[in-house]
Amino acid sequence: MKKTIALTFVIFSFLCVSYLGFRFTYADDGNRIASPLPKFLTSFENKQVTTLDIWKPFLSWFENKKLKEPELTARSVLMYSLTDDKITFEKDSDKKIPMASLTKVMTAIIALENPKPDDKYLVRNEYLVGESTMGLKAGEVLSLEELLYGLILHSGNDASETIAGGFPGGRLKFIQAMNDKAKSLGLKTTNFTNPSGLEGNGDQYSTATELLVIARYALLKFPTFSRVVATPEYHIKKTSIHPEYFLTNETNLLTTYPGVKGVKTGYTTEAGFCLITFLDYKGHRIIGILLGSENRRQEMRELLDYSLKTLSIEPPEPNQ
Repeated sequence: MKKTIALTFVIFSFLCVSYLGFRFTYADDGNRIASPLPKFLTSFENKQVTTLDIWKPFLSWFENKKLKEPELTARSVLMYSLTDDKITFEKDSDKKIPMASLTKVMTAIIALENPKPDDKYLVRNEYLVGESTMGLKAGEVLSLEELLYGLILHSGNDASETIAGGFPGGRLKFIQAMNDKAKSLGLKTTNFTNPSGLEGNGDQYSTATELLVIARYALLKFPTFSRVVATPEYHIKKTSIHPEYFLTNETNLLTTYPGVKGVKTGYTTEAGFCLITFLDYKGHRIIGILLGSENRRQEMRELLDYSLKTLSIEPPEPNQ
């Protein structure tokens, strides 16, 4: 009996150690026992492996042949019901496509998982890039939460660069962390070359399917993220280290489609118009990913209507 208990304990210990990604050596012959996890999922090889949270959407569909599918210009689409774990609409969702400022969802994730201990982010001249900004000036100091509002509501490239610049090791280490986090989520077709989403010469890309994984992770893991993306307007009060800011959320449908709770828009000439939308309506939660559209607002509205009808729910009347 004692031998059985001891053997059980040894096996259990081995499984636990292997699961955590450790490698160890037998003292007698030096033979190594390797972790069953790939290297990029171990904390030794990938510092962004804080928890194992590999989730993939189910490929099952809600079918409703009576409904006419929306006619779309978007190059890639995925509408997914988190409540039912099923797809409500899909178009080329695994196509590798530039995603513009949808990049900033991952920027927010890395920032929230690796906050500065003093919560002070200094704005430098080199961080003031791109046309889309929250209006920062060199020498100002803001908190992470203040920068997150500028990052999301105004899609501030200056906010994204300031956040990345405050990361231990600087901007390049932050971008590495973005890519490491993508790997830790099990993503294979996502790559980041900057924290803002500015054109990456074809080297910054993702897919609708993998952006769904990223958006779901951000929404479910970080209440701060969910609160920020759902905020229509935000006032950052003046302090001795920065002026006041009045920010208005530019995310499509947030105030015009009942139940929409954010998340993020994106646009470059390389990517076209992009949009991630989170809908929480009558007990159903849906995340929609729209890439390379010519009319993202109208097409996402039609996709949300279609998805709700597929779930046998009458869509809401739009707010004026």
